[in-house]
Amino acid sequence: MINKIVAIQGNHPSTLNHLTDTSIFLANEIQKKKYKIFYYEPKNLSIINSKVIAKGFFLRFGYNDKKFYKILKKKKLNLSKCKFILIRQNPPFNLEYISTTYILDTIKNKVKIINNPTSIRNISEKIYSSKYQKFMPRTIFTQNIKEIKNFIKSNKKTILKPVHGYGGNDIRLVSNFNLKMITKFINKHGYIMCQKFLPKISKGDKRVFIIDGKIVGAISRIPKKNSFLSNLSKGGKATTIDLTIKEKMISRKIASELKKEDIFLAGIDFIDEKLNGDINVTSPTGLKTLYDLSKINLAKSFWKKLKA
Repeated sequence: MINKIVAIQGNHPSTLNHLTDTSIFLANEIQKKKYKIFYYEPKNLSIINSKVIAKGFFLRFGYNDKKFYKILKKKKLNLSKCKFILIRQNPPFNLEYISTTYILDTIKNKVKIINNPTSIRNISEKIYSSKYQKFMPRTIFTQNIKEIKNFIKSNKKTILKPVHGYGGNDIRLVSNFNLKMITKFINKHGYIMCQKFLPKISKGDKRVFIIDGKIVGAISRIPKKNSFLSNLSKGGKATTIDLTIKEKMISRKIASELKKEDIFLAGIDFIDEKLNGDINVTSPTGLKTLYDLSKINLAKSFWKKLKA
């Protein structure tokens, strides 16, 4: 019998916000089914004697406790003994990140890994959206100064995003070209995404949740006053929302493609019925927020579909 162990590869639990964190929400749900949670950081993943070994700890999460997690036992674990592995760390999508996907690739035929390490390595969250540019505002992906200058000149208000950024970090809104600032930005981030600014972000974006190729829910995130960032980590406020016919059509199309790519859990973002170029496949968030707003428990759906 396979051990009832779920391993989570993520940032140290002490860095998580237990009130909103999706990894904790998923772990808390599967604990109820008598699964043990083993937690490790990406830096502690190794191949030793042809086995994939992680140095981490068994722990228990709890929403009612003063401290939301309790470390039960430190351990070096052969990850082939797990039933499931969840890849849940924040990007950046750097060489450490890529190396962990190569290591996990070696056991993906023995253990169900969410999301498939090959798939998340192949799907750059922002560049992947270029397949769907007809559903997006005007967007380019580049590190060429001249292309950026031309884009800002023709679109005026422009959003600049690092291609491998996450969580609303390092996003700039510019109205005119500033060579010094742009050069510094590219030197720091390499490839960037330039996108025509959509003023209706002030009314909020929409995060659509995809599980196993199906739309399973959505929330809206409204930026705080005088901000254009809707991320909850940047002060955005979440509300329930309905999707428009157009948003459903686009989401279904992408969900179907993601299923073919063996992506089980994903998040798609819209502003003003347009894809904003973030197709989240690394560690999509928002499931706990949806539950708090609506009592729809997508963690239950997640495990039910996965175990099926």
